[in-house]
Amino acid sequence: MAYLSMGEAHRRITDYLSRFSDAVSTQDGASLKHLLSLSSNSPALLSLADALNVFQDFNRLIKQSDNDSQFGEILVHLFRAFQSYRIGNFIDSYQAYEKSANAFIQEFRNWDTAWALPALYVIAYEIRVLAERADKELASNGKSPEKLKGAGSFLMKVFGVLAGKGPKRVGALYVTCQLFKVYFKLGTVHLCRSVIRSIETARIFDFEEFPKRDKVTYMYYTGRLEVFNENFPAADQKLSYALKHCNPQREVNIRMILKYLIPVKLSLGILPNDWLLEKYNLVEYRNVVQALKRGDLRLLRCALEEHEDRFLRSGVYLVLEKLELQVYQRLIKKIYFIQKQKDPVKAHQLKLEVIVKALKWLEIAMDVDEVECIVAILIYKNLVKGYFAHKSKVVVLSKQDPFPKLNGKPVNS
Repeated sequence: MAYLSMGEAHRRITDYLSRFSDAVSTQDGASLKHLLSLSSNSPALLSLADALNVFQDFNRLIKQSDNDSQFGEILVHLFRAFQSYRIGNFIDSYQAYEKSANAFIQEFRNWDTAWALPALYVIAYEIRVLAERADKELASNGKSPEKLKGAGSFLMKVFGVLAGKGPKRVGALYVTCQLFKVYFKLGTVHLCRSVIRSIETARIFDFEEFPKRDKVTYMYYTGRLEVFNENFPAADQKLSYALKHCNPQREVNIRMILKYLIPVKLSLGILPNDWLLEKYNLVEYRNVVQALKRGDLRLLRCALEEHEDRFLRSGVYLVLEKLELQVYQRLIKKIYFIQKQKDPVKAHQLKLEVIVKALKWLEIAMDVDEVECIVAILIYKNLVKGYFAHKSKVVVLSKQDPFPKLNGKPVNS
């Protein structure tokens, strides 16, 4: 940092205080949000932080002004947060910023209109991001990470402020999305339920009145929750909504949505085009899709093994692993069509030994009893329509629609 005189430091601090006071008095939420954006690393805020570290008696400057002294609790702790952040002390920065944010909430309650929502959004974002950085610092010091949990409690308080009647309620969805990010990070996704109920069942909320950005994020996270609960039709509906309404220029966000939507579609028997996987760099799904097309169990298992870490991190590994039943169905379907070409009359009588040989060709060792068990599961799951002729070790397929559609969607040929 270049040398900074006391006079210059004094000027920078009073300039910030003047801009803060003007933003509040004119109810300029857009200007106020920039003054609170700690992690933006804007030149103006970095220069302020340098000034604060030179001119330590900033509390006196705040008290000198009638306009600023009203917001003394906000500003004193905010300045301390700036100081600590500038020197890379995220634990102290978080603690100071949270105190400033609590003071801001008290003022926000008293404002009749929603003019300060942009500033509140920044505070909600900064609380989460600062908490994550503080927890990393705590962990590196051998201490228990606890700040993100505290951020979740603070955001629930903010949600309570917004979830009433009036124009401020439009901000509830943004805060909800920040809460989702906290809960997913902490692995406490069950805590999402109470917030979801407030959004989806309270009469004061009309989902379509919320900003598009927040609706997309909300549907993305609730869609991921449905994937976690293996409710694939609901996951499909929510994630498809997020994809449809996502800004087409935000390819990173589209990729995030597709990372979960593709396994959901696969579970419903809908296969993505190869160009889609290529465009959004989701090539880890390519062999999974090929395995489903070919009925190739070996290829599916190889694909899951190759990308196991990535699928586990995303939380979709178990979803993809359960595609084995579809692969078995596809294999039997291929055998059925081959037999139909050779002998249409007996095509529906499928010897289990033929399936054993097909699996052996794929280097999957299975005996007749194991295959019979697999086919029984396929019949039970309504992936195959038919019955067993146990004595002759034959599965007799239905002559009408032996391979039913999955959840009303056809398995792509």
